[in-house]
Amino acid sequence: MSSNPPEATASAIPLRPAKVAAESATTSRPHPKPVIPTPKLRFECKDLTHPGALVFFQTTNPATVLSDAVTVVLQTLYILFEGKATIPPTRSITLILRSMPGVAYTTGIDLDDDHKEIHFSLDYIAGIKNTSACPQRQRQEIEGVIVHEMVHCWQWNALGTAPSGLIEGIADFVRLRDALGPPHWKKESGGDWDAGYQHTAYFLEWLDARFGEGNVIRVNEALRDKRYNEKNFWRQLFGKSVQDLWGEYSRTFEADESEEGVLVEKYTNDEDRSNVESKPETEKRRAERAPSGFV
Repeated sequence: MSSNPPEATASAIPLRPAKVAAESATTSRPHPKPVIPTPKLRFECKDLTHPGALVFFQTTNPATVLSDAVTVVLQTLYILFEGKATIPPTRSITLILRSMPGVAYTTGIDLDDDHKEIHFSLDYIAGIKNTSACPQRQRQEIEGVIVHEMVHCWQWNALGTAPSGLIEGIADFVRLRDALGPPHWKKESGGDWDAGYQHTAYFLEWLDARFGEGNVIRVNEALRDKRYNEKNFWRQLFGKSVQDLWGEYSRTFEADESEEGVLVEKYTNDEDRSNVESKPETEKRRAERAPSGFV
């Protein structure tokens, strides 16, 4: 046996050609997929024997409806790209079904506002009826209310200084964009721009059409870290006062009426504004809840 060591042999793994290496260095990386936050989702039903609970469970899967609502809200209000979206740090959301007046409201828990609760009235749910014209009315109304309230878990509010009508209008804008508006909603040309709910939601929808897709995202983002100043807020975003924008929006109804004979109902009554809560109940709840609560 020879005592000399074996001769070295060439490696079986070829070296990367310089050209390939250079090409690899200049190849752009694919953009990462948007990352949607995944808060802890919880569910409570305070009375399983309530008629509203029966309607809810016959039409709705709690896990699915909450998860879908989170996705809809975040995709509508934020540009989810490369992790740069400035999304509120909501960590958990609990949907609570219970007997109570009104329809629904959202609030943060006392110890930590990053944990949200959506309270939804079983009495209201029990009163939702399917019709021949809208056979899925129960399911759609439940989903619509949850989407509206889910917006309050994620939207910005100008450090608590934004008009409540704008806050509620953004919530119903998302509901409207998700095709969950109830049959009685109508576009209205009278009243104030910040009357809230669907009244303001249709105005926001018009802004998105008039100035380009994504402008409600800009409105929400502008409410993130500054106190609300009406004069500066709208001019910085659209170059006009909100009164001028509202006037332009209202004139579109006049054009529709003259050119197409469309009848537009004027906004005259607080009771026509929304199906979420009557005005006395809304004001009572706002007075009772912490500042983070929204209806």
